[in-house]
Amino acid sequence: MTPLRLMLLALLMLSTLRAYGQQVYPTRDMADDAGFEPIFDGQSLAGWEGDPTYWRVEEGCLVGEITPATLLKQNSFIIWRGGAPEDFELRLEYRISAGGNSGVNYRSAEIEGAKFALRGYQADIDAANKYTGQNYEEKGRTFLALRGDVGRVDADGVSRIIGSVGNIDELATHVKANEFNALHLIVRGNVMIHLVNGHVMSVVVDDDPAHRAFAGLLGVQVHTGPPMKVEFRNLRLKQLPPVKVE
Repeated sequence: MTPLRLMLLALLMLSTLRAYGQQVYPTRDMADDAGFEPIFDGQSLAGWEGDPTYWRVEEGCLVGEITPATLLKQNSFIIWRGGAPEDFELRLEYRISAGGNSGVNYRSAEIEGAKFALRGYQADIDAANKYTGQNYEEKGRTFLALRGDVGRVDADGVSRIIGSVGNIDELATHVKANEFNALHLIVRGNVMIHLVNGHVMSVVVDDDPAHRAFAGLLGVQVHTGPPMKVEFRNLRLKQLPPVKVE
């Protein structure tokens, strides 16, 4: 090999090493909406089904309200009828009145014989911030991960805490009272991540094959209890290729 060819080969190898050795850092862009599609038009209940006693549209928001005259005996949902998402990301903003309790259900199923009732995973929301951000399975295995927990649900149906994403009380300080908060759900395979205002609140890995779900309905809730009002806006869904889980 001639000296010139040796020099060219050395330069090529050096260039390749530099290319592969170059460090690339994550990009901070929590506002990136690429691939997200609106599932609420801000003007009507088109595509949604719920009890009109409790649900309406007001000032661009999907509003759920309980009054002293309409107290509930069971939780009531308004259900998105656009499909049964498998793997997805969901982004929305919510505001809840003092004393209110609500939630966003996903991969859920309707309960036979109970109008507008759902069973399934729920990103919990409450005005007192006792539960906001946790993963609660409505009408199922109940608490899967409290705020701050990384929970793994084993085949016996029991959730065991295997890690932490932060202190439960410190994470609560990132939730704004009487203001709109940003909720972001990342649901892929058997892993579910709940974020509020850009902070991870809980993570669940569901290794319980008898009870976990890989697809189902989306819905938002008004809860039994005192009069309350909850508002949702900018609901956007990004459906993802399903992850195969054994």
